[in-house]
Amino acid sequence: MSIQTDVQEKWLLYQLKVKKDPLAYGKLYDLYAPKIYRFIYFKVSSVADAEDLTAEVFLKTWEHINSGKEVKKFAGLLYRVARNKVIDFYRHRQVAGEIPIDELMLKKLSDEGTMVKNLETLNEAETVIKSLRVLKDEYREVLTLRFVDELSLGEIAEILAKSQVNTRVLLHRALNTLKKVMEEKNTNQNVSTKN
Repeated sequence: MSIQTDVQEKWLLYQLKVKKDPLAYGKLYDLYAPKIYRFIYFKVSSVADAEDLTAEVFLKTWEHINSGKEVKKFAGLLYRVARNKVIDFYRHRQVAGEIPIDELMLKKLSDEGTMVKNLETLNEAETVIKSLRVLKDEYREVLTLRFVDELSLGEIAEILAKSQVNTRVLLHRALNTLKKVMEEKNTNQNVSTKN
């Protein structure tokens, strides 16, 4: 997060909590809604579900702020609420017997994020996505927050409720695991093409 965004966030939170200015929340919404939507969409891969969950996140956050609870970092609170909403979403689907679908992840990754912009071809993006699907949720989440949402280690640590050192270790392990998975896929692909 840039210093300007951090200062703007603190000013808007002050306006909201002390001055009770609802327009400040609208500005915070405008500042963070696209990021929270992208975070959720990457996990649920449905436009309608991502829109609904994003609205729920901002409503829950509004209720949290109005309850008088302390908010140190608005972005951290939003991502924690979003993360919990996604978990609840999948719990509900599991109870209802629905199977989560993430077919649109490739399209989403190919449209946004600097990680994908740096990939040379769509084939490489597809390999990364298939490899991400194999990783455990914790690894996939830390990689998404860092490289798709472009959050700092400090912000990720706050969202995951971990120390920065633990977050750095988690990111390192996730990257190493992703690298191994991708190398295995490339090795298997090369063996398949030779046969």
